[in-house]
Amino acid sequence: MREFAEGLIERPQTVAEQVANVLREAIASGTLKAGTALRQDDLAEQFGFSRMPIRDALRQLEAEGIVSIHPTKGAHVARMDGAEISEIYAVRELLECEALRLSSPALLESKLDEAEQVLDQIDAERNVGRWGALNRTFHLSLYAACGNQRLLGLIEAHHNAADRYVRILLSNLDYRTRSQAEHRDLLAACRRRDGKKAVSVLRQHLREGSDTLVNAIEGGGLSRKS
Repeated sequence: MREFAEGLIERPQTVAEQVANVLREAIASGTLKAGTALRQDDLAEQFGFSRMPIRDALRQLEAEGIVSIHPTKGAHVARMDGAEISEIYAVRELLECEALRLSSPALLESKLDEAEQVLDQIDAERNVGRWGALNRTFHLSLYAACGNQRLLGLIEAHHNAADRYVRILLSNLDYRTRSQAEHRDLLAACRRRDGKKAVSVLRQHLREGSDTLVNAIEGGGLSRKS
């Protein structure tokens, strides 16, 4: 009964989580630029909350790599750099390839159909702000049967940290067509129950995405680079 109930009832978000969601969206969309100061007093006034949930939200975003907190200078939107991207994607590769290895033998056809529907949504979606969330939904749907909730939680956290980079990759660098082709190759391997091939496709997909972003940042090719 408990497992059934957990599948139906979503845990209410705390105030800190709600604030973190708003700030994460503003950072990922470029509304809050890299290097922008995030002063707790100002944010508390804007949101209409006390400083405590603001502080907790900033700490959550710091853990995701989106915000940088200095002991004396306070919190700022983390700057984009190649080293950060390489680190995030290297961790994603380790976590996600293991999750897919565990999940692929147990994936139901209904879950694979859901993943394909998400890819169709990405093809049709014109709002860049939705691409990162849909990309995350697709990937997590393929890892759903891994049987390790802690692993899935770590993966989701690193997807959040990578969100603004994913949006830049798909929009500014015109990478969506290539990414979608790789997604469909990944899904096809999962449908064939070829776990080894699926993991190989996923690993290559993540490495090429990381390399493209790093090269663009180091070459000054990102319009959002500060």
